[in-house]
Amino acid sequence: MTRIGDVVDTFFAQRAAIFKHVGYREDWRILPIVDYRSDYWSVDELEREHVRFSPDREALAYWLAHDDYGKYGDRLYENSIYTQRHLPRWVYRGKELTIVVVDTHTDGNQYLQLFANDREIKS
Repeated sequence: MTRIGDVVDTFFAQRAAIFKHVGYREDWRILPIVDYRSDYWSVDELEREHVRFSPDREALAYWLAHDDYGKYGDRLYENSIYTQRHLPRWVYRGKELTIVVVDTHTDGNQYLQLFANDREIKS
């Protein structure tokens, strides 16, 4: 039987391993990690304006090519990159995963959006 203390220890150890992988270090704010590894994604060229994402590769590719939702509006999403002044950058890339610091502008939600690198679509 697993003790809850062991579960908590594992949780924080795994969180630290994710941060090490991408080179992220918490500073001033502690933000939750939200898993979007199954979505396709793209950040703006300067990596400080927005991250666009979708569960549908074709939909995101269309949006990036046409700067329009087309028929895919119900499958396309965008978050602003949260340019927290305490961080040296806001997109943290590791070998397999990337964390984007985001602000959803909804109910004060700001978090670390976790993506798989093999699902990035370059615009």
